[in-house]
Amino acid sequence: MDTIHTIGRRKASVARVYLAKGKGKITINGKDFKEYFPVDTMQYKLEQPFKITDLSGKFDVKVNVDGGGTTGQAEAIRLGISRALCELDVENRPALKSEGLLTRDARVVERKKPGQKKARKKFQWVKR
Repeated sequence: MDTIHTIGRRKASVARVYLAKGKGKITINGKDFKEYFPVDTMQYKLEQPFKITDLSGKFDVKVNVDGGGTTGQAEAIRLGISRALCELDVENRPALKSEGLLTRDARVVERKKPGQKKARKKFQWVKR
């Protein structure tokens, strides 16, 4: 097995994920994932696909991620890892799909419209 390359996206974040055999080391933009995401919930999101498929500690993950905020980046990485695990073995697909980890969350920020204060908020209207 060589390196598996997949892409995950969420909001404005794009994560390029490289999965290879190893000891379970996750590197994001050259940093350890616990250093890059100090919040426990973000760390849990990254480890979630491995825990569901019982493959914790068997693969090294190298990620290049840019754009968006921390939550969007974490969820983009999670999608990329899930896709890589499906590419690795088709048997992983039903478990990941039932948890909703293979679904690309298409919600993005709505654009600001002209003549309005924000995307949906209007300027205050005065009758007189």
